[in-house]
Amino acid sequence: MLSLMQAKETEQRISAAIAAVLKVEVEIIDADLVRVAGTGKVSSGVGNRLLRGLVNKHVLKTGEPVFINEPGFHSICLSCPLSGTCFYRAYLVYPIKADNKIIGTISLVAFDDEQKKTLTANTETLLDFVGRMAELIASKVVEREMVKEKFVMAGKLEAVVDSVYEGVLAIDDNGVITHFNSSAERLFRLKRKNVVGRHIDEIFENMPLLNVLKEGRGFTSKDYFISTNDKKLHLLVTAKSIRSDEKVAAGVVATFRDFKEAQKLAYQIITTQETLGFDDIIGNSKVIKEVKAKAAKIAGSNSTVLILGESGTGKEVFARAIHAGSTHSHKPFVPINCGAIPENLLESELFGYEEGAFTGARRGGKPGKFELANGGTLFLDEIGNMSLYLQAKLLRILQERQVERVGGTQVIPVDIRVIAATNNDLQEMVQRGRFREDLYYRLSVIPLVIPPLRERREDITLLLDHYRRRFSKLLDKITEGFSEEAMRLCLEYNWPGNIRELINAVEYAINLEEGAYIMPESLPPRIKNDKDKKLQLPKSPLEIRPLEQVEKEAISNALELYGWTEEGKTKAAAALGISRATIYRKISKYHLGEN
Repeated sequence: MLSLMQAKETEQRISAAIAAVLKVEVEIIDADLVRVAGTGKVSSGVGNRLLRGLVNKHVLKTGEPVFINEPGFHSICLSCPLSGTCFYRAYLVYPIKADNKIIGTISLVAFDDEQKKTLTANTETLLDFVGRMAELIASKVVEREMVKEKFVMAGKLEAVVDSVYEGVLAIDDNGVITHFNSSAERLFRLKRKNVVGRHIDEIFENMPLLNVLKEGRGFTSKDYFISTNDKKLHLLVTAKSIRSDEKVAAGVVATFRDFKEAQKLAYQIITTQETLGFDDIIGNSKVIKEVKAKAAKIAGSNSTVLILGESGTGKEVFARAIHAGSTHSHKPFVPINCGAIPENLLESELFGYEEGAFTGARRGGKPGKFELANGGTLFLDEIGNMSLYLQAKLLRILQERQVERVGGTQVIPVDIRVIAATNNDLQEMVQRGRFREDLYYRLSVIPLVIPPLRERREDITLLLDHYRRRFSKLLDKITEGFSEEAMRLCLEYNWPGNIRELINAVEYAINLEEGAYIMPESLPPRIKNDKDKKLQLPKSPLEIRPLEQVEKEAISNALELYGWTEEGKTKAAAALGISRATIYRKISKYHLGEN
């Protein structure tokens, strides 16, 4: 039903504008004689029903405008109790018509001689002007009624749409929001009642729906940064144009998902998120227990970790265990091997790229590993192979906690923990100018040194047995263990490839062995034919001491000479011909410096 109450705010603004220009008072009355809008002396009665309103009743009945030059003496006024004493000095009343129905009146009122002079001197012109204002008001009422009907239609669909997990927002052809489901309320943290009926630009910044409305073409699964209520949200948006019978865009409906949640879901689908804890790290040797204990302590922190160790020692296993022991364990763990990807591709893999950033860039762009790991952990393996150019970009991200895609201008905030790993001596690379010193210190907030397998030989038996059972099950074979000779060969072997080599050796042996026990013949040739046996030292009158004792004394003497500072340890390692990472392992192994 058409009612002036539907557009009373607009009507009040129109009244105020007319009053300001003409210097007379204005009032708007609906069909029930309720004052909807008013200025000056009549403004106090807005919302109240007129006590008499004889002239308004006449205009509502006849549909014709009336101008009264002498209120109280006009024929319409004769039955009024104020006849002859009316406080109005002049009165112009015009009907408001919509859909061939009279829904109210708009009046110009004079309370003094100056205002009366304005009305009497320009009556014909004012009648035409007020008539146009009446048409404007009627059009606004009709427009609001149409919006109301759309709200009713949207309300019928509300129960269905509210059951959808994605946020749903719809606008009409004027950009006015017509629907905002409960998931959208949760996502944008806005109440539906404060959104529906308002223009989309009043609520959101960078919302792409008006372009869809203008061009008539929608899009699927594009990420946008949308601001509202001083919050910037990174969202995955799908928008479709609503077509009328005339094939003209009559509105737009869009769905929204949190970009981080969508990334996490997509990453879980396309990758294997293997969960490993510290209990999955096999070993009972003292040195591995110490490393596991240290790693468990730092897991709860958000500080950057640098894992040092030879190739194959299980650096990624430790990184996964640290992630699993952190408060972000429910978030993604994203590994990337910096040495396995060409430099020109590594940049876009790490930081992502925008559409059209380079030849071959896919439509819509692509998020990088930093965005995929947002909220979780990014594992940068073989960090020593990263170019100086990318090192500079990585340092900036670690400092500012925000990333910019290749070819993009939008800064994307990221909340991640970085765990880096390398089998290189980064300090030596710093001295040679191949690794940035500032990045080294940024990464090595917490260094974690993983010992090679030859320094934890008591764990070899456990590892062999564990992977024997694993591959026996995978290959559907029955093997009960290693023969005595095969075990001896494995224990005496130096394992230059560490645990990775051990795993490969066990899988090789299980594939070849046909009996219940793994025999020497089933072992890889490098282990069967290993000539690196213990040296048989000749008898000598000189004192023969264990090699470990000699090594311990040499390292201790070097540290006493150069000092126990970071610089001293570096100089001591150089003097001994070993890496800085090795001297740290030896200090830990021999408990040097502990009193």
